[in-house]
Amino acid sequence: MELQTFQREAAKTDQAAGESEKSILIPLLGLAGEVGTLLSEYKKFLRDGHAHLRFKEQVAEDLGDLLWYVANAATKFGFDLEEIARANIEKTRSRWPTSDKAGQYKLFDDRFPLNEQFPRKFRVSFSEAPEGDAVRVVIAKDGEIVGDPLTDNAREDDGYRFHDVFHLSYVAVLGWSPIIRKLFGVKRKSDSETDEVEDGARARIIEEMISQLVYTYAREHNYLEGVPGVDYHLLKTIQALVADREVKIRSLADWEKAILDGYEVWRAVRSNGGGTVEVDLLERRIALAT
Repeated sequence: MELQTFQREAAKTDQAAGESEKSILIPLLGLAGEVGTLLSEYKKFLRDGHAHLRFKEQVAEDLGDLLWYVANAATKFGFDLEEIARANIEKTRSRWPTSDKAGQYKLFDDRFPLNEQFPRKFRVSFSEAPEGDAVRVVIAKDGEIVGDPLTDNAREDDGYRFHDVFHLSYVAVLGWSPIIRKLFGVKRKSDSETDEVEDGARARIIEEMISQLVYTYAREHNYLEGVPGVDYHLLKTIQALVADREVKIRSLADWEKAILDGYEVWRAVRSNGGGTVEVDLLERRIALAT
């Protein structure tokens, strides 16, 4: 049976039809009640084991009742259950892809001249240079210094002076970083709109905002050491921030990988007081050189 058919047939058996507060509250309370019933049934199974002969039958009935209340709630809120199911599948696939897309991954600058492309493989070294009470980090790409030396810009030593590792991780995993694109001198100037919108100041501000947002989260979670995943709501916030940028096509899983891989390298660089980072866009890989 298709979900639309089920929703339509379920509506015919609604004993509290209408749009009143009571009518809408009933399926919501029903959902809560049926979840409790399902848990109670499982508790009996834990207690009685296979002696609970009707366990599967009861669970199937409880799940059916849950589905009825879901359909009823969808109807009363004016939703199509089929569309809800489709949107949920898209959401879960974005969060947990069913296949590796590395082979069919297209980079945003593929169609641009070579001098406007990220190098597909490169190395960036981070070296500390003490300066009075501060410690500055000098960054060099393939032996050539790029950008200005960075400090933590904080009262405490929190390692943020190495935060360009995060931007490099965005390059490696997402194929995106307006900040690194400017730093490396590979802005896409042959297309004025792309240069302004995708590689311009606003895009760089958005990227720095994401970096700081994730850093604040990471600081509260042991800098993601031993953390297997990133909070879903954080990933959705990031996705919202880039909703009108080219990187919007990257999935939640892509962002999660970029964050986790970046922090793994950042922790090592911070611990070592520097190091050389290898970036491979074709393999979507960032690692500390050994």
